[in-house]
Amino acid sequence: MYVDWTYIIFILPPLLFSMWASARVRSSYNKYSSQLSRRGLTAAQAVQYVLRSRGLHNVSIQRVSGQLTDHFDPRENVIRLSEGVFDSTSSAAIGVACHEAGHAIQYAEGYGPLKVRNAIIPVTNLGAQLSGPLIMAGFIMAGFSQKLIVLAYLGVLCFALSTVFQLITLPVEFDASRRAMAAIDSQNLLTEDEQKGVKSVLSAAALTYVAALAVSLMQLLRFVVLLNRRRD
Repeated sequence: MYVDWTYIIFILPPLLFSMWASARVRSSYNKYSSQLSRRGLTAAQAVQYVLRSRGLHNVSIQRVSGQLTDHFDPRENVIRLSEGVFDSTSSAAIGVACHEAGHAIQYAEGYGPLKVRNAIIPVTNLGAQLSGPLIMAGFIMAGFSQKLIVLAYLGVLCFALSTVFQLITLPVEFDASRRAMAAIDSQNLLTEDEQKGVKSVLSAAALTYVAALAVSLMQLLRFVVLLNRRRD
């Protein structure tokens, strides 16, 4: 039976790390979903406080379906909060919502890494669509002419765009969480004990972005190893 050692060495460890990070997010969110704000603020109200503190009065807040589908849409300048977050008064929900407010503040202030990430999204999406077919075609066509292995290298370059995207995402997400914590503290939205719950949830969420980068980076290295082996 054939065993792909490159998968075991390069992909399995970051994949397990990613699974652990996702489980930690769920565990942390569930834990602090029962820690209710003493002020009785809902997540949507907390977002309004954060936005107003930065002079942002043109950002709307909408409710969307789904679980933890919260996001900021810069095209429509709207923060969309999931059903379980919008009306919740838990520290977990307020943390998630204020994180999205952090993205809105980034956008309003022209935060550099966010501008770069938004600018490369179309190229990244195209690269993701082309990478698989090009890599596969390169491996197959190299059996007819070794020169056609260049197709696979082009595919790897396309895949590398996704890795770059994940890399740029890290400072964007970390900064949004930093802004959220600073606003929560300055506006006295949560007590010190409740803020610990927010930090736990946001720290766990940050690990998922680290895991995504690790998976993408190790997959990229695996492709390079496979290509060099095929060329030899």
